[in-house]
Order: sequence, then structure tokens, then C-alpha cells
Amino acid sequence: MKLWHYGLFVFLGGCCYGVLSTFVKLAYAAGFSATPVTGMQYLTGALLTWVVVMFTRKKKTTFKSAVSLLLSGIPFGLTGLFYYQSLQTLHASLAIIFLFQFVWIGTCLEWLIYKKKPTKEKLTAIAILIAGSVLGANLFSQEQVVLTWQGTMWGLLSSLTFSTFIFLSSAVGKDTPPVLKSALLSTGAVGVIFALFPPLFLFDSSIVMGLAPYGLFLGLFGVVLPPLLFSIGMPHVGPGLGTILTASELPVAIAMSSIVLSESISISQWIGVALIMSGIAIGHLNRSKTALRPPAIREREHAYAE
Repeated sequence: MKLWHYGLFVFLGGCCYGVLSTFVKLAYAAGFSATPVTGMQYLTGALLTWVVVMFTRKKKTTFKSAVSLLLSGIPFGLTGLFYYQSLQTLHASLAIIFLFQFVWIGTCLEWLIYKKKPTKEKLTAIAILIAGSVLGANLFSQEQVVLTWQGTMWGLLSSLTFSTFIFLSSAVGKDTPPVLKSALLSTGAVGVIFALFPPLFLFDSSIVMGLAPYGLFLGLFGVVLPPLLFSIGMPHVGPGLGTILTASELPVAIAMSSIVLSESISISQWIGVALIMSGIAIGHLNRSKTALRPPAIREREHAYAE
């Protein structure tokens, strides 16, 4: 399989995340709250993934890797929970802007945990990202911006947990088959969601039947496909190029909110989207070039550096 094929997997994984906010908003409009929507999504997604595992080639994983993946699913579940909470009071096109702050938060975590200072390219990228976020949030528009402190808090928390999830998922379960890895991550996510909010809605048949279509769609595009596509593509394209390709989530989310939800998207917001994606590209440009070099060349460069 060629490199662009793996890149396409990562790109499509980002697109899958991009459609979620619109359908969560539709579920809210139908009268459902964030907790049952999130619980149904991750429960349905986990069940679907384990069904796929049952029909795939069996390959064992170590107990340590399984536990690590289950624990890594905790920030995965919290991200969905926090993000959907923010969607209760924010427009979908604004909530996604807060989620995308994971780029500079990830840089701060890298500095704190690995003592790796950000490069000039990354600092430039962060500055561009902040400028893009201001435009994306429509703060300079003459129109009234629906910006609540609750939505802002939940949105920023979702970006923090998403950054944590990226750190953990890239470091554990490297030898675990993608489908099994996705199943374990989603199981960990279900566990933390149900621990925080017991699934009492499952005992109400009317809620379950009403949520079923939303849960199936959100579970497929939010739990099953993205981790699976990322598990297949990320090891081959590298984290730098992978982050750029995952940015497909942003324009898809904003376009869907405009087309399906009829949310007004200004020109300045689209400029903000372009700046955010440019900031992500600049911040990871050097890492992307390294990821695209043949393994033999990368090994030689590493040897010379030592």
C-alpha cells in the first residue's frame, strides 16, 4: 500500500469526527441531553467494534497492553463527554474551535512532560492558531456572539483531554491489531462515562428507541471508524503529517453546521479556519518531512546526530 493510501485513512478519520457535532445538535433538538447521547454513542460504538473483532483474525495481546489501552480510553471518553457538554450552549462551528486548541496544549504538555522546548516554528504556529481562533470565534463581528462561560470551559476541557488521549494512544498498544486496539479504547471510554454518569436511560425503552438512530450513527463515525483509521494510517504517515491530515475535521464540522444546521458562517470565520490549519501545518512541517523520508535515511540521520 502506498503512502498516500495511509494518508487518506487518516484524512477520512478526521472527516468522521467532523460530522459528529452536527448530529449531536440534532439529537439535542429532538429533546435528548448530553449524558444519554454520549453514553449511547460510546456503548454502541464499543459493541460494534467488538463484533468486528469477533470476525477478524485473532491475535493475542499482552495483559499489560490491554490494561494500558483501557486506561487510554478514559481521556477518549472524557473528550466526547466534555465536547458534547459544550455543544449544549455553543454553536457547533464555535465549539470545534475550542476543541482545536489541543494543538498548543499538546505543545505545552510536551514541554512539561518531556522537557522539550517548542521550536520557533511551533511558536509561530501557536501564534497563528490563536489568531485563527479569535477569527473563528467571530469575536470581531458586529453580530452578537453566543459565547457562554460553561461552553467555553467544557470546550477547553475537551481539548485538554484530547491532547492527553493523543499522547497516550501514540505510546501504548503499538503491537496490538488496530481493530482490537480500537475495541479496548472504546471499552475504556464506556467505562469512565458510565462510572461518572450511570446509564439509567437504558432502563427507559422510549429513550433507548429514540436515541438508537443517533447512537448508531455517532457510534460508527465517532467511536468505530476514527480510531481504526488512525491505527492503520498513523504509524505510516507519522504524527506530524497525521496531525495536518486530521485537521480535515475542522472544515467538515463548520461546513456541516452551515449546511445542515443553517448556522451563519462569516468570511472571517472561514479565514480563521484557514489560519488554524496553516498553523497546524507550520508547526509540524519539519516532522512531516522527516516522516516522509525512507526509514534507511532516517536511521542514518539519527546515527549522525548521535
